[in-house]
Amino acid sequence: MNNTNLEKTAESRPVSGTTVKVVYKKSVSSAVLTTVTWAASVLAVAILVFLVGFILVQGVGNLTPGLFSLEYNSDNVSLIPALINTLEMTGLSLLIAVPIGVCAAIFLVEYANNSGKVVGIIRITAETLSGIPSIVYGLFGMLFFTTALHWGLSVLSGAFTMAIMILPLIMRTSEEALKSVPDSYREASFGLGAGKLRTIFKIVLPAAMPGVLSGIILATGRVVGETAALMYTAGTVAQYAGPMDAGRTLALHMYVLSSEGLHMKEAFATAVVLLVMVLLINAVSSFFAKKLTKGQ
Repeated sequence: MNNTNLEKTAESRPVSGTTVKVVYKKSVSSAVLTTVTWAASVLAVAILVFLVGFILVQGVGNLTPGLFSLEYNSDNVSLIPALINTLEMTGLSLLIAVPIGVCAAIFLVEYANNSGKVVGIIRITAETLSGIPSIVYGLFGMLFFTTALHWGLSVLSGAFTMAIMILPLIMRTSEEALKSVPDSYREASFGLGAGKLRTIFKIVLPAAMPGVLSGIILATGRVVGETAALMYTAGTVAQYAGPMDAGRTLALHMYVLSSEGLHMKEAFATAVVLLVMVLLINAVSSFFAKKLTKGQ
């Protein structure tokens, strides 16, 4: 009996050794993957800190009262007209793109058949539009809105061009946000006698609003930072612009200053203002997203 137990113990030793090796390999692989992910995270944060710090160091000292003058001239190169034009451009672009993008997402999620050909065509089209370079959008806007429709170089031409550019982003993020809403919400609403349209706008859409808002904020950041498309559609005039007037945005203003090479200090100062503007937009969006999430 003792011999049998010894033989069984001896036979089991290679198995336990193999198990130890497998566990050791898994632990080593896990440690390596953990190290790589931590290193990648630290590198990403370090790059962000370096970029922000470099811009702040180069630009904060060059912020002067002349940059915030109400009127632009060659001496003060004021950024206030460009800042106002940026707000106008962003507002018009979102006013055009958000209703279309959100309604398209509602159609794809709530009404269309997910396996249908129409849905496939819409999604392929959205993905294709997302991958088109911004300079191509600028050329299209110049040929269609500026030339064919005779709108000329104007804020309206730039806003419609930017609306087409950000439409796929808003549509896809809104679609994913609507998909994340549990079906139990819809079933409960239908069980209480609510119709399809009322369920969508009273139950589903409010629950998905934080995700929709995230897509809108991403689209806002793209409009604020765009230069190539607006150069061909909105123009580079440094003045306050109405919807049918030409005017430069803040990012385009910074590009023009840096390309001329005569106002590099002012260009860095403009970069600081643009950076602060983007940070404020993200902070405000995060605040409202948390408020909406808590309200559910």
